[in-house]
Amino acid sequence: MYRQGDVLIVPVADGSVPAQVTDGPKEPRDARGRLVLALGEVTGHAHAVVGPGEMVREPGPSGTLMLRLPEGGRVVHEEHAAITLPKGWYRVIRQREYVPGSVRIVAD
Repeated sequence: MYRQGDVLIVPVADGSVPAQVTDGPKEPRDARGRLVLALGEVTGHAHAVVGPGEMVREPGPSGTLMLRLPEGGRVVHEEHAAITLPKGWYRVIRQREYVPGSVRIVAD
């Protein structure tokens, strides 16, 4: 398991990845060629993966991101140390917080 700020990255065994994820539409890369896991609403900084790979949003209301890194990759952010990830599949989970009456994703 890996954490960078408000983003948790959890390894997923190849056999545990649902077919609708592996066959689903891919999330686009940003203008800099990165796979953006989370974009800071306040600072504009991004938790992003550089290197080969793809990202797919799981179907359903949560829309969790799944990340496939065939050669491994690095998670970078302007205010955090880079994290090296080995090759494989990962589930990307955003930290949430409770506010009276609801739960929301933490704003960076």
